[in-house]
Amino acid sequence: MSRSTVLPTQRTCGHTPPCPTAEDPDREAALLVASHPEQGWGLLCNGVVLFDDTGELLPDGRAVAPQRRTR
Repeated sequence: MSRSTVLPTQRTCGHTPPCPTAEDPDREAALLVASHPEQGWGLLCNGVVLFDDTGELLPDGRAVAPQRRTR
């Protein structure tokens, strides 16, 4: 079974305007294509897995720590 790799500069969505890539600072603005709230995560069309605690898993396997708000 082959695995598809999404390159950071590759656009995975076909809608207009296109979503930001996984490397863009506003990557969380991409459209949600799969939602699993019971498990605490969702998949964005740019290949980013976004977790309820605001952590992220990028398509290349890098993890982004949760961004906690401070008062």
